[in-house]
Amino acid sequence: MLKKFINRCLSFYSISSLDLADAAETNRIHTLVMSVILFSFGIFGLTIHNIIREVDSCMYRIYFAIFMVVSLCAFIIAYKTKNVAREKAYIWKSLPFYLDFTLGIGAGAYNFYILGQPFNGFVTYCITGVIALSAFSFSPFLFLSCLIFWFGVMAPGIYHIFSFTGLADSTLVVITMFTLSLYKRRTEKKLILLLRKQKKNLEAKTFGNFTLLYENKVIKFSRLKSTELVAYLIYKNGSSVRTKELISVLWGDNADSARYGANLRNLIVDIKHSLSELEIQQFFIAEYNNFRINPEVIKCDYYDFLAGDSQAKKNFAGEFMSQYSWAEDVTGFLERKVLN
Repeated sequence: MLKKFINRCLSFYSISSLDLADAAETNRIHTLVMSVILFSFGIFGLTIHNIIREVDSCMYRIYFAIFMVVSLCAFIIAYKTKNVAREKAYIWKSLPFYLDFTLGIGAGAYNFYILGQPFNGFVTYCITGVIALSAFSFSPFLFLSCLIFWFGVMAPGIYHIFSFTGLADSTLVVITMFTLSLYKRRTEKKLILLLRKQKKNLEAKTFGNFTLLYENKVIKFSRLKSTELVAYLIYKNGSSVRTKELISVLWGDNADSARYGANLRNLIVDIKHSLSELEIQQFFIAEYNNFRINPEVIKCDYYDFLAGDSQAKKNFAGEFMSQYSWAEDVTGFLERKVLN
């Protein structure tokens, strides 16, 4: 009976690491932003308490110092894992999220007991859970483990201060957050299944001239550079590319960011509009001036080649996105792969 229940849960909520590789990149980018916020919060708190110099400010200094250290570690890990292989991306790119998440949840318990602020402590606990639900992709069961552990730490204090009704209300909050995490994971799985159907119709041909097809028809953008931008992101194979790098690729190393930034924004709008008209979902992704495509939703001879597909290697005739000068080095790389 238990085994049957576990298998049923897996069928509903289990998603392969490769299918979650793009979600992992979103986790990584969001963690970079969140870590900067948490680190700034730590600096601000330390500065204020150094100015106030309260008698009991030592515990506050430790509190804010922990924020600084953990958020800095999360930032470094998130930054270093940018180019992790997609097969391992979900584990490594989600690790800094769990660091920040544990920091936020643990800060609630620290507020509750060490700083003697039970209301602030439980609010911090809840806010952390809400941010995780709204901005990150994660295992609902790991999420539940963190929730239960830190709630268990605070539960005796909640009962002592807020009585049984307070404990009951708090328990309901935890159950609600876990239920929402299950719903979120189920929604993610349904979307992935939908994108698999889309993959049958969306194709990039990179050997020879670059061509982007949907339902066997060439996707035509309003601006010529839009096609090159998509081509470069396909070459980057799901890695995020910053604005400055895209400007350099599209208009040259000496291109002025201020001048060409508006041009790039026009290309982004053009791509989004064209893909939206065709109802192509979750392919082109823009987050905090980071741009990428999701390789899991498109057929591509280049990706088949990298995966070791023998037919893709036969189809490669020494040309890769021939119309773009930046692709020449990639051609040499592919030729060496064939020889090896």
